[in-house]
Amino acid sequence: MTFLGTENLGVFVAAGLLLNITPGADMLFIAGRSAAQGSKAGVVAAVGIGAGCLIHILFATFGLSVVLATSAFAFSLVKFAGAAYLVYLGLMTLFSLRTSEPDATEETVPLPMARIFRQAILVNALNPKVALFFMALLPQFVSPSSPYPSLSFLFLGVLFDVNGTVVNIVFALLTSQIASRFRQSTIFSRLCKAIAACLFVGLGIRLAMTTRN
Repeated sequence: MTFLGTENLGVFVAAGLLLNITPGADMLFIAGRSAAQGSKAGVVAAVGIGAGCLIHILFATFGLSVVLATSAFAFSLVKFAGAAYLVYLGLMTLFSLRTSEPDATEETVPLPMARIFRQAILVNALNPKVALFFMALLPQFVSPSSPYPSLSFLFLGVLFDVNGTVVNIVFALLTSQIASRFRQSTIFSRLCKAIAACLFVGLGIRLAMTTRN
């Protein structure tokens, strides 16, 4: 199947969906917001992740991701910024556990939706591996005879992002549904926050240790 100078669209969609369900910082952030504040917060987080992904798509479309792939300094700059932000989110979550009342839950002090959206954008946008992923994956599905390669890149990127956002929204709704049975439990709420905080710090450290290879 070909469209807009692309080829093997079915394979591309299947590969993208498999990658979308692979656990990572994006899914962790969505799960944390859904479990803490319900489906609306989870959906906002999912849409924010999609918005962050659009930044990488535009970079790949216009060739800017080549800079990350070829410049050690640029890659390290973005990598450490992303790692620092993930560690920051984890430490702030741990700090909120220390400062909150013993009987307080996340629902009593919800984060504003705009802040969740901004955080989600940064979680995705500050991950240089996402940019390199697009540079590695998209060219394989652009036909050599495509008259407008940039348009083909953009189409594939948007298709991937739309599918990924749908997957993330479904994941957010399912997570919220499961968590709703336990959300009123103070112990469960604090345990979820502690686990999420530790995972964010761990992911940040892991990102800081990654290389371009």
